[in-house]
Amino acid sequence: MTKAEVVNEIAEKTGIDKVMISESIESFFKIVKNNMAKGENLYFRGFGSFILKKRAKKVARNISKNTALVIDEHFIPKFKPSKVFLEKIKKNVPSDFVPKKEEIES
Repeated sequence: MTKAEVVNEIAEKTGIDKVMISESIESFFKIVKNNMAKGENLYFRGFGSFILKKRAKKVARNISKNTALVIDEHFIPKFKPSKVFLEKIKKNVPSDFVPKKEEIES
């Protein structure tokens, strides 16, 4: 599902103008990005958490040039779904579900 499809679905269900919904979604994403860039985690009860995960310093290898380079300690964003969210997925997604190829690659 794309952002445009989400905007359309919200507009159909609420009757709110698509432009306002799109602005609200963009504002939400901007707030998430800005707060995570400041080192803050975001928690949404019943949905999940946007958290920063620390990656340790490590040595990586460039096989084609036969060289090693050091990747410093850094943080990456991560989404951790809530228990309520996970239970809903477990109950509703069929056990024989296979994601589309483009969903696996992203």
